[in-house]
Formats: sequence, structure tokens, C-alpha cells
Amino acid sequence: MKAVSGGENPVPDAHLSIGEVLELLKEEYPDITISKIRFLESQGLIDPERTPSGYRKFYSHDIERLRWVLLQQRDHFLPLKIIKDRLQTNEMGSMLAESGASPETSPSTGASDSMVPAHRIGPRPGADPVPAAETSHPEPEVPTPEPAPEQTGMLGPLLGSLTSATFSLEELSNATGLAREQIRELERYGIVTGRAVGGHVIYDEEALVAGRLARDLGDHGVEARHLRMYKTAAEREAGFYEQMVIPLIKQRNPASRRQAIEKVGDLARLGESLRASLLRQGLRSIIEGSDPGR
Repeated sequence: MKAVSGGENPVPDAHLSIGEVLELLKEEYPDITISKIRFLESQGLIDPERTPSGYRKFYSHDIERLRWVLLQQRDHFLPLKIIKDRLQTNEMGSMLAESGASPETSPSTGASDSMVPAHRIGPRPGADPVPAAETSHPEPEVPTPEPAPEQTGMLGPLLGSLTSATFSLEELSNATGLAREQIRELERYGIVTGRAVGGHVIYDEEALVAGRLARDLGDHGVEARHLRMYKTAAEREAGFYEQMVIPLIKQRNPASRRQAIEKVGDLARLGESLRASLLRQGLRSIIEGSDPGR
């Protein structure tokens, strides 16, 4: 990235890579990952410029737009569709104006050495502020696990792989390929859960993961009621782990909390491996028992 000189207007080539954007925002939004940034782009919430070789170029206004989207998710629990609608009506700019905030005063987390603060909210010259409504986007991908450094070796894939993305019922239906009635049936059995926020029911990324798995299991004739056994087993296992770490949690200090997270991560990893081994043993007995040559 080229150096940026002082002044009101950013140098045209002043931009950050996706990795630099991650470093810039991770203190303010600890759960942000490269996968989440890519996911938000796939949903039309951000639209960074690309180099001829395909690398993303984030300018000041791209970063302010991303920061605003993350704020709506974290503090207001808004589904992506509503956030996108607000972007299309330029509500981002009006909400910043009402709060007295501006891109110049937004937290930069030390970005002043590499980026000039954005002087406006809006698209880069010649670009649309929001992708047109008719623009098609691929089905949302479940972000690749990218645990934060402090989670590596602890809960890792349990806590570090998911983003704070939220979905409306319609968005969840489109993303999973399930009909609304099927999602509601999964809710009745506790496989998918939503929460009411501001008169809307929203679903997190766990619902997306569970919905897609339920869909794939359904292709093999597994019904929602059959999935209850997984829910029951998971709740019993989580309850057992809680008993193991509750003495640490009750101490209410950072060191004990970290130790509890490490312990739960180790227990979950070992439990998953043991469960897989026992399942293999059970399946082997089924296959061998049905072998007519034995």
C-alpha cells in the first residue's frame, strides 16, 4: 500500500488490503474474521474495489461502511436484509448525522499512519453505493473457521469459527434451501432457534449451519423429529462440561475464565474424538453383521 500524505482528501491509491482491514477493526469488533468480511461482500453489504489480479482494495469509505454494518449487527441485532435496505436508503449517513458522528471522528484504531480519515460517506468515484437490487449473489457460504489467536488451542472451532451474521426467516430459508414451514418444524424440536428483536425474529449463524445439515440429512429420509436425539445428547454433554468447569467460572476473574475456556475446549475435543470412535464401532458391527459372507 502506498504511503498517504496529510490533508483532507485521501490520495487516490491509499487503500488497505483485507488483512489490514481485519487488523484495523479487530479490537473494536473482536469476532471479525476475513471470512466474515467476504461473507458481507457476498451479500452486497460492502463492495470493495478489486485489482486486476482479484485482490480487494478497501478505501476509507469502504471501511466506514463496513464498520457501520458491523455496528448494526452487534448493537442492534439487525438481520442482513434490513441493514441492506437501510444502506440502499442512505440511512447510514443520516444515522451518523443524527448521532453527531462523522467518518472523521469514528474510531480509527491507529489507522492514521496508513489511512487518511474518510471525508464523506458514499461510494468511490464512478461506483454505485450499493449493488443494484437485481444483482445476484451466491448462496451465503458458511465462513471458513478462522479462530482468533487467543482462541487457538482452546474452543477454536467451537467459538472461533462463526461470525455474528444474522438472518431473517426469509434469508435463512433462501440460504438453507428449506421452506419456512420446515424451519418452523426444526424450531419446534429445538434444532434451530431464533430470537425476537424489535418486532422481528432473527437467526444467527448456528441456525444456518443446523438448517443446512438438517436439509442434507433430510435428503436421506431423516425427519426433524429424528434430530431431537442430537439435541438431547448435546445438551447432556454441555451440562456435564458445565459441572466440570463451574468452580472456575464462579471465581469470576480473567485467569479462571481463560482456564475454564481451555478446559471446555479440551473436553469438547476429546469427547468428539471418543464419540466418533464409538460411532465407528457401532457402524462396523452393523456392516459386519449384515455381511452374508460371515
